[in-house]
Amino acid sequence: MSHKWYAIQTYAGSEMAVKRAIENLVVDHGIPEKLAQILVPTEDVIEIKNGKQKIKERSLYSGYVFANLELDTSLWHLIQSLPKVSRFIGEAKKPSPLSEKDVKQIIEKASTKEAPKPKISFEPGEIVRVTDGPFANFNATVEEYNMFQGKLRLNVSIFGRNTPVEIEYTKVEKII
Repeated sequence: MSHKWYAIQTYAGSEMAVKRAIENLVVDHGIPEKLAQILVPTEDVIEIKNGKQKIKERSLYSGYVFANLELDTSLWHLIQSLPKVSRFIGEAKKPSPLSEKDVKQIIEKASTKEAPKPKISFEPGEIVRVTDGPFANFNATVEEYNMFQGKLRLNVSIFGRNTPVEIEYTKVEKII
C-alpha cells in the first residue's frame, strides 16, 4: 500500500486539536510510517477586540484536516474514533483518496501566506458607524470597500448633506 491524501471532516474550530491527536495516535500505536504528512491550511486575519487589533490564524477549510496516510481498516477506525472527528470524506461510507489536482491546490494554498485580511467585510450600501476621528459617532453609507488597502469610501451625512470620506475599516463598526 502507498500513501494517499484523505480529507477528514472535523468539528469546526477543532482542526488543530485533531491534527495533534492523529500525530499522537500514530506514535502511541507504533505506526508513524503510516502518516507521511498532515495539513491544516490557515490564513491570518485581523480581528479587532476592545479597540485593539490582533492577528489570528483561521483555517482556510473550516472543519477539515488533510492527511497523507497509508490507510488500512484499523488506522481508519482508530482515526474515526478520535474525539472531534466526524468522518473521512468518501463514497459509500468508505474513505476516498483526494485527486492529485485537489491535493496540489490545497498544498499551494497552505504554502502561500498572504498579508492578513480583515475578519469582517463590507458591502456597498451598508450602514456603518464611524468610531474614531473627526466623524466619530456619525452614521455613514459604504460606497466602496478596498480590502487590500484596508480603506472604506463612505458617504457621511452631515447637517443633511452627504460628504464623501475615505477612512480605514478599523475606524468603523457595523450597525446591526
